[in-house]
Amino acid sequence: MELRDKKGLTEEEFLRQYNSDKYPKPSLTADNVLFSLSEEYGLEVLLIQRKGHPFMTRWAFPGGFADKGETLAQTASRELQEETGLTGVSSALLGVYSAPGRDPRGWVVSAAYYTVVDRSKLKVKAGDDASDARWFAVSFSDKGLEAVQNSTMKLEKDKRGCFLAFDHDAILLDGCRAVANIFPKIS
Repeated sequence: MELRDKKGLTEEEFLRQYNSDKYPKPSLTADNVLFSLSEEYGLEVLLIQRKGHPFMTRWAFPGGFADKGETLAQTASRELQEETGLTGVSSALLGVYSAPGRDPRGWVVSAAYYTVVDRSKLKVKAGDDASDARWFAVSFSDKGLEAVQNSTMKLEKDKRGCFLAFDHDAILLDGCRAVANIFPKIS
């Protein structure tokens, strides 16, 4: 016996007449938050410098838009490889970021993935949408991000009061908290 809804439609009949344009759809992206721990710098994070608009020349996480037919985890892996040359890095979901206005291009929802790696075993090379890729030391407190810097540069806050492009400051702070729960000595 086929199940019918209140209009008397089977699932097949319902799907044939369903209008998917009835509901607006966001674009989906995935971001990669790779941390490393070092004696010299403490907690470090891998960032790419954006090659194009929006936020051209600002630092951000390696990431980008999902292709049709791929999962967001696959998007994260593909974008990490395209923008940094890294492959075979496994990560876990950090969170989903969907605040209105987080991306000036429109309604964009991002899944952020994170992991802790040994950076000495990785060869990072900027590619695709990245003009540079580097590791940065991160200082944070209960009040938020205090500094993002490496041996050659200290990132300055922009007119929004953020170190990074998009809402990546918030994502970075969530990642720092997650890593501090695993490695309490870094907090």
